[in-house]
Amino acid sequence: MKNRLTTAQSTLAMRRWAHPGMIALATLAVLAVANPATAAKQARQPAEAVAPREAGEPIMAIVSIKSQQVTFYDADGWILRAPVSTGTTGRETPAGVFAVVEKDKDHHSTMYDDAWMPNMQRITWNGIALHGGPLPGYAASHGCVRMPFGFAEGLFDKTNIGMRVIISPNDAAPIDFTHPSLFVPKREAIAAVPSRADKLSAEAEEATRAADEAKKAAAIAAKEAASLPASLRKLEQQKARADAELAFADKSLAAAKTDQARAKAEELKQKAATRAADAATQLDTAKAAAQPKRDAVAATKEAAKATATKKADAVKAATDAKLALEPVSVYISRATQRLYVRRNTHKPAPDGGGEVFDTSIEVPVTIRNPDRPLGTHIFTAMAKNDTGLRWSVVTIENGDDAKDALDRITIPQDVWDRIAPTALPRSSIIISDEPLSSETNYRTEFVAVLSNQPQGGFITRKPTAPMDIASDDSWDNGGNGFGFFFQRDPNPQPVNPRRQRGGYPYYQPAQPMPRSFW
Repeated sequence: MKNRLTTAQSTLAMRRWAHPGMIALATLAVLAVANPATAAKQARQPAEAVAPREAGEPIMAIVSIKSQQVTFYDADGWILRAPVSTGTTGRETPAGVFAVVEKDKDHHSTMYDDAWMPNMQRITWNGIALHGGPLPGYAASHGCVRMPFGFAEGLFDKTNIGMRVIISPNDAAPIDFTHPSLFVPKREAIAAVPSRADKLSAEAEEATRAADEAKKAAAIAAKEAASLPASLRKLEQQKARADAELAFADKSLAAAKTDQARAKAEELKQKAATRAADAATQLDTAKAAAQPKRDAVAATKEAAKATATKKADAVKAATDAKLALEPVSVYISRATQRLYVRRNTHKPAPDGGGEVFDTSIEVPVTIRNPDRPLGTHIFTAMAKNDTGLRWSVVTIENGDDAKDALDRITIPQDVWDRIAPTALPRSSIIISDEPLSSETNYRTEFVAVLSNQPQGGFITRKPTAPMDIASDDSWDNGGNGFGFFFQRDPNPQPVNPRRQRGGYPYYQPAQPMPRSFW
């Protein structure tokens, strides 16, 4: 990337990545580098370009609203560039931090008369996306980021759900960065994760089977005991009637005036006494038989409760281990004074569309001089190196510079200890003055918009409607417990206390989430 290659070498590199329709434009860009006179004759609109080297997996995309250009980066630098068309006046593409949450090869808009949006890569659920579209040479969309049709097609299969998308008001690029607050993984911890995940997954499956069996036994015991109250009530009523008949016989005997009447009353009393004794015996026998059944209900209920707790603990441990195999993202907000952690579970959302992101860590964070702006900085682990991870930073809103901003933040040690040992490339730490957007939900990574930039493309769309979240108690449909991730605060969200255009609401949970996973 750093050395100038020949035109032939550059063209060969383009062919590894580019859609055939891109190669001509990209070749023009390479020729322009080689010949400044040619460059002066190029169109003002940015041209498509492919880095003259072997490209790796895209880690991030940066859209410059100012230059109407998108650039994709792998671990070693830029790999693809293309002109774009962002939102027009009144429907501006919001500047901020996003991630790909859904991909659709042949998408048709449900908002704009079934408009074709090929090779769509969604970054918010209210309709902001990257997709192929016409490029007039200036901002002209309804809020999406249009890319050249061929470029979008060639790019589509190379990106993954969760890839970072940064939309910057101005030109921005990742810069190499080091700081003691950035995660330093431990090789031995990372190496131990797969076997630990397998072991804990097996334990979770066994705990799930035991919990299912205990639940079934409790259900059977409860069913067997269900008829006891009615049976005992019937016997008690029979005994009461027999006792009443015996009492009546006693009164009849006492009231008899003749020998014949006394004989008849005596006979009735004997029969009533027999029935009363039989009813008492039946009731006592039934009560004695009922007690073991009641005891069985209590015992199986306690056993089911204990095994359910053991299952939850085992599933939590297995889930932790699986999540440790994924890059981690951290968001620190000056507006809310909180730190949030997310990892992609790769589990399909139960209500369709996208994947579930773990949201189990949310804690207070200490920011020195909290009334002074931090800016918005995105720190990304680009690749492994000899000391752990090689980091970059992208700044899209000025406040403090990146180093000073990190210096002002104290990350809770317990969070650091849970995350840092297994942090992987593509992990990130985002610090911002902004709270999380209300578009942040269990089907997104972090969504944060710059409140001092136009947000017409957001405001003219309805925010994502509250979702009916299915309770699914499995990680992989195997009963490993996942329903507790699907939490959504039903209360209205307060707005960003900073200056905000259009009054767009922001996400801010009313209560910290109770579970910690690393």
